[in-house]
Amino acid sequence: MSKIGRKPIDVGSAKIEIKGNEIHFSGKKGTGVYVLPEGMTASLNGTLLSLSFDKNSKNSSDANRIWGLNRALLANKIKGCQQEFEKIIQINGLGFKAVVSGSKVVFSLGFSHKIDFMLPKDVTLEVDKTGQRLVFRSPDKELMGQVCSQVRALRPPEPYKGTGVKYETEVIARKAGKTKAA
Repeated sequence: MSKIGRKPIDVGSAKIEIKGNEIHFSGKKGTGVYVLPEGMTASLNGTLLSLSFDKNSKNSSDANRIWGLNRALLANKIKGCQQEFEKIIQINGLGFKAVVSGSKVVFSLGFSHKIDFMLPKDVTLEVDKTGQRLVFRSPDKELMGQVCSQVRALRPPEPYKGTGVKYETEVIARKAGKTKAA
């Protein structure tokens, strides 16, 4: 039995409607539909949504993996429709910064050119006055993680000086530079 899959999802103030294997949800930050794979069923008891897996389905060998995965994805969708997820990125380096204009972000990351990056419509970005602290917000956790990963890949942090783009919680393993031979 799946340890994660058997936990009920607290839906809070979100409105949930179950139609067969489709779960329709809506909250103050967004709405959506989540389709369960065949063999899975959902039941709503008050504010708790439970997922269960039919032991006689053809996917019974993968039941635990699929059950826990779908429970986690659905829980993130329901949580995102109530409050936005947030991820913070730091830009370290002399002259490294980001400037937002509409849905376009212009990065100056020490290259000979500036980098233009288009934000998806569900992701919002807030940049501080120095241009080195970026706060991404989105009701879709998966999309926000993808965008943050793409931004980090523009200039990954290097281990000698620590310059580059990194997550706020990320720890960079620093290396010592060259030493003079005696």
